[in-house]
Amino acid sequence: MAAKIKSKVNSAFKMNGLSLRSDALKYLVEALVSVNDIQEREECLERILETVQKQPLTSSLVSMEILKAAVDECNEGEKEENERAFAVIDAFSIPRFTYNQDRKKFIKNESVPCIHADAQAKADLFRDRYSLLLQRTSRHSLFTPPIPGAATDPSIRKFQLKSVEFLLGSTAKLGEIIVLGMLTQLKEGKFFLEDPTGAVQLDLSEAQFHTGLFTENCFVLAEGWYEDKVFHINAFGFPPPELAESTRSYFGSMNFFGGPSPTCAKASTKLQAIEKDNEEAMFVFLSDIWLDQLKVREKLNVLFSGYAEMPPTCFVFCGNFTSKPYGSSHVKTLKDSFQALAEMLSEYPSLLEGSKFLFVPGPQDPGPGAILPRPPIPAVITEEIRRRVPSAIFTTNPCRIQYCTQEIVVFREDIVMKMCRNCIRFPDNSSEIPNHFVKTVVCQSHLCPLPLHASPIYWSYDNAMRLYPLPDLVVFGDKYDPFTISNANCKCTNTGSFSKSGYGFKVYYPHTKEIEDSKIEDE
Repeated sequence: MAAKIKSKVNSAFKMNGLSLRSDALKYLVEALVSVNDIQEREECLERILETVQKQPLTSSLVSMEILKAAVDECNEGEKEENERAFAVIDAFSIPRFTYNQDRKKFIKNESVPCIHADAQAKADLFRDRYSLLLQRTSRHSLFTPPIPGAATDPSIRKFQLKSVEFLLGSTAKLGEIIVLGMLTQLKEGKFFLEDPTGAVQLDLSEAQFHTGLFTENCFVLAEGWYEDKVFHINAFGFPPPELAESTRSYFGSMNFFGGPSPTCAKASTKLQAIEKDNEEAMFVFLSDIWLDQLKVREKLNVLFSGYAEMPPTCFVFCGNFTSKPYGSSHVKTLKDSFQALAEMLSEYPSLLEGSKFLFVPGPQDPGPGAILPRPPIPAVITEEIRRRVPSAIFTTNPCRIQYCTQEIVVFREDIVMKMCRNCIRFPDNSSEIPNHFVKTVVCQSHLCPLPLHASPIYWSYDNAMRLYPLPDLVVFGDKYDPFTISNANCKCTNTGSFSKSGYGFKVYYPHTKEIEDSKIEDE
């Protein structure tokens, strides 16, 4: 058995361009022999290898000292406090990864970003989005080159991605070209396709648009022919999505999502067991909670009394928390409204004890302008409710929730109609807007693939808006009609407006991954 483990350790390190000194190899084999479960042993080896790569290596030969430091770090990472079943991750603490084309892996950026970054951060924003989508698209079966000597299905057509530079460097007419690039309007009324190698003018007169909302600054696969410095488009589509399982098979248990654990929660057998045992877990999602309206507070009281017998894991309340901006008295109105909510909740001790209360700010709530991600509602407004409701958590917009092995993203923004208004071509069937919207978000791996002038984003925190790998659930708090759609094993649901749309909300059951439409009817 030890010989088999030794062989596996050697091959794993060699595949990553590393080798172990004899004493380090012996130490690691002895450590892994004590792990009886094969899958757990492989996960341990993978974690140790990832930790070794993070060490300041001076050569490809790994010493005993470096290996011991890596093993100790992994052991610390496995401590129980790092494997909490419930964690809220704010947008400003999400880990930042950049794809390295040479090493074919994501590198974690440990530097602390500046919220008001320089112009280079804006360029990096689009370059990082492009490199993420390029590596994902290049792996898709449509774009991988055929294996020499292997049997191929003649019915499956293979495509080859080209760069804009390839088009610009050609003097002859080129047909049936596919380019991955960003749609931009560099001149008034003229669209261009741009990638890191250059920009080419587009002729969209004959373009066919596949499913999706094609906006400026979104990334597309453009198919067409090139002649006389113009790329004549036959069809536009989005880069194909990738299942989260496929992404993790390439990049291992790296924690892209954020949270207390150094590795992805999906890899934790303890969290899997907790999730399996807790069949009654549920999340309640509401948006547009106008606490200044008596009718809304009455409906919330009905909601709380209904759940008092069986408290949900978490209530997620999304703003806006007032029905209108109150100008100079807005802060006082909101403070009084939260105080009224705290008094209401004090009547339900079972909820205070058994549930978390998560508050996500809306576009009209107090904060530093309409730039994403938005920080939490200021502490001066929420101090009273946090004192009276210890389980209240005020977080950013967007935010992330890790429940056991499941990853949930919550985003409060009226994004659907904003994307429709910024479309290059509006879809023919308006009833299919939710499908177009979900397809766009999933394929772009981004919550808000809009031009920065339409929806500003802090350049150095664009990573907080990414959906890669795809989470289990994305919750949109949009005033658009409620919907629930799955795409690439990622559920996307819109809560609708609680206060304006008949007091409707969504309930999510992690055990079955089902979403239930609920409503508080008028008596």
